[in-house]
Amino acid sequence: MRRTYRLTTYGYLLPGLFFMGIFTFIPVFVSAYLSLFQWNINNPEPNFTWFSNYIEVFKAPLFWLVLRNNLIYAFTTIPLSMSLALFLAILINQKMGWIRSLYRGSLFYPTMIPMVAAAMLWVWIFNPGLGIFNYYLGFLGFPKIEWLYDMRYALIAIIIMSIWKNFGYYMLIFLAGLQGIPSHYYEAAAIEGATGWKQFRYITFPMLAPATLFVFVVAIISSFQVFDQVFVMTQGGPGDRTNVLVFYIYQHAFRFWDLGMGSTLTTLFILGLLAAIWLVFRVIGRRVYYEV
Repeated sequence: MRRTYRLTTYGYLLPGLFFMGIFTFIPVFVSAYLSLFQWNINNPEPNFTWFSNYIEVFKAPLFWLVLRNNLIYAFTTIPLSMSLALFLAILINQKMGWIRSLYRGSLFYPTMIPMVAAAMLWVWIFNPGLGIFNYYLGFLGFPKIEWLYDMRYALIAIIIMSIWKNFGYYMLIFLAGLQGIPSHYYEAAAIEGATGWKQFRYITFPMLAPATLFVFVVAIISSFQVFDQVFVMTQGGPGDRTNVLVFYIYQHAFRFWDLGMGSTLTTLFILGLLAAIWLVFRVIGRRVYYEV
């Protein structure tokens, strides 16, 4: 019976593992192999150069600017979107009757919009002449801002759009976690005189640890995979102030046709992301308890 159970389990896993191998694992190893070659439009034939591509990447000032942009984006969007999602999840978890479903659908709606369509919408919102943001800034007496064309504000505009796009999904995960917390914990805390803040600190937040860890990992991956909104809204400009890692890889591989450098950047990107996820599970994962 145990052997049959194992065979059945592997049988169910086999189709998923097959497609992951074809479209994920094999491309990753091929990319790591190609990163050891100089292969671009000036060198049509791959030329094995060991780690010269990696040395060239670390010497390029633009790479460090791109990495800085991505880190600013990550360290801004992750806490803001998670905090907003948690606040709204707690808010709509209250007993509000049928209107709760309306709020839930309205807040989740941005997540269902395709990223390219959402980016086009925000291009209009950030329009310097006709956009909603500048309209209200002018109404309040502030000067208009060239959101997508000013080096000081372009990355901020991408961050605002991304938070709006992603918080609904995180909110749904937090809401599912909140609804899994037994109500008798809150009833016992209320009898003991615990206030709303103490209930959140000692009951809600610890019991949401599994959902928080999941959202945190997803947010990290999402923040380093940002591409569509940059491609549609700014093309990495102005002055590469919104250029991020995936867009930088795209530029080298598909605009400059430097496949060796594109593979090098891809390999570094995957290794960095794996290191970040490993660190999260190493530091935070062991503090998470899954039993209620």
